[in-house]
Amino acid sequence: MQYNCQAAMQHYHFIIHKPYGYLSQFVNELKRKKKLLGELYDFPAGTMAIGRLDEDSEGLLLLTTDGKESERVRSKKVEKEYYVQVDGVMTQEAADTMSRGVEIGFNGQKYTTMPCRVFIPQTAPEFGDRGKKIRDERHGPTSWVSVTVTEGKFRQVRKMTAAVGFPTLRLVRVRIGNICLGNMQAGTVVPVTEFKINDNQS
Repeated sequence: MQYNCQAAMQHYHFIIHKPYGYLSQFVNELKRKKKLLGELYDFPAGTMAIGRLDEDSEGLLLLTTDGKESERVRSKKVEKEYYVQVDGVMTQEAADTMSRGVEIGFNGQKYTTMPCRVFIPQTAPEFGDRGKKIRDERHGPTSWVSVTVTEGKFRQVRKMTAAVGFPTLRLVRVRIGNICLGNMQAGTVVPVTEFKINDNQS
């Protein structure tokens, strides 16, 4: 009798809206107490986040037990779009500068980001209140900008807005490939049979 290893291997996939203040992991490597993804859902053993959103970031996060699927989604063929609330009123000149690529620090060295898509939305997105207040409005105006990248260096988008003079106050990932955050509420976990992610949409 022939044993089919592929048939025996079942993988699990999840689409979640990571809330503010959670680490994109299941094991806390720090001494201080942190909120972990396992608090949101009873994920099966071997579940991993595909790429990470840092503790202060929110939005769309994909999880899987399949390492090959993780590698495919993390590739530069798949776009990741972020809506970023910044300190100050973002200018078109600054947005254009980001789209061409800016110099940021990475691993102690200077790195120039790849060209990407950046635009200033006409109206502010509605994501609901964050777990922690952004800041007091008396400190000046804020604005939103959409940034779509295919690479994912550590805290890259935050470093990009800072490089053009607009520090990030809030960052929400809204799209990975053709999978969108939509109206998912923070903390929502949706099990799916597969991701069906297309290559970048340009």
